[in-house]
Amino acid sequence: MSVSATLLIDAFGRIRDNVHRVVDRLSAEQLAARPDEDGNSIAWLVWHLTRIQDDHVADAMDGEQLWTSDGWMTRFGLPFSPEATGYGQSSDEVGSVRGLDSELLAGYHDAVHLRTVDYLTDLDDHDLDRIVDRAWDPPVTLAVRLVSVISDDLQHVGQAAFVRGMIVRRG
Repeated sequence: MSVSATLLIDAFGRIRDNVHRVVDRLSAEQLAARPDEDGNSIAWLVWHLTRIQDDHVADAMDGEQLWTSDGWMTRFGLPFSPEATGYGQSSDEVGSVRGLDSELLAGYHDAVHLRTVDYLTDLDDHDLDRIVDRAWDPPVTLAVRLVSVISDDLQHVGQAAFVRGMIVRRG
């Protein structure tokens, strides 16, 4: 395995570890709690960061997202289209992410994480130079896309950890 793949797998593993820490032992009500009327809940943040990872890695693999191919969309039962990832959602849409438990959120994230690791294991450094999105100038390489997903996921899991701290302190 290349050094680059090893580093990427480590980064995605840290996200997974933090997702588990954030959702651990919280009720569905706590997971859906919002810091204010327009704030993001832990459930929405973890769902969104996992959806982005699922979407972007599936695209890089030229594969189908686990959200649809493995039935996660049905299990979550959210009122969104199959393509929804949370990007650009309204406050009302964020608020509709309710009734989810920690096992469901962690389970979806674990499935996406395992697929990500499987994909990364076989990559070499030359693969990371492949253009995956020509809509940008300069075009986006696989390396840049994966680092972008890591950055986005780390920000959102950090936000979820902050919200968890607020909820736990409230009692």
